[in-house]
Amino acid sequence: MKQAALKSFRYISYLEGISFLILLGIAIPLKYAADQPQMVTVTGMIHGVFFAAYIIGIFVMAALYRWKVLRIAGGILAAFLPFGPFVLERRIMRDTK
Repeated sequence: MKQAALKSFRYISYLEGISFLILLGIAIPLKYAADQPQMVTVTGMIHGVFFAAYIIGIFVMAALYRWKVLRIAGGILAAFLPFGPFVLERRIMRDTK
């Protein structure tokens, strides 16, 4: 059970992080520089789904691995930083070995 949750969280972290970088690095500049707001609409919706899955994943991992409140807060904060999900995922992989 724990290994499956860990693997799922790893994938969700990558998807959330990549979608955030695409939103910030491609979609938003296209919206303002090229007047193409539809890219933000599509990418934003996709990112929103991955963001929600990531937050749910944080709470699943917290329950399975008995995370302290500080780690949960750090995991949620990581979702708002461009490379945060990648850093958190690496730390979790290091700590669970």
